[in-house]
Amino acid sequence: MKKLVLFPILALALSVLIAARAFAAGTDQNEKRALFRQGARLWPVYCAQCHNARPGSEFSPQQWDAIMMHMRTLGNIPAQDSRALLEYLKGSR
Repeated sequence: MKKLVLFPILALALSVLIAARAFAAGTDQNEKRALFRQGARLWPVYCAQCHNARPGSEFSPQQWDAIMMHMRTLGNIPAQDSRALLEYLKGSR
């Protein structure tokens, strides 16, 4: 009898876990899209004053991380703006 009661509870817990992971993955993609759009709006504000447009594929994601860390310091770029710019640069491949 205990097995009959335990199985539906485990099945429900598993389905909730699967649904939560799917929701989190969708939210992560939505957040990345929002950051990309924000980065595209911020690029002229912070970067275009000194740099010509470059394709995102010019550097690897690891190189963009290092470049952005350096430029964030030089340009006094806030953390959230830096994150958006980095998402834009890495996503512009």
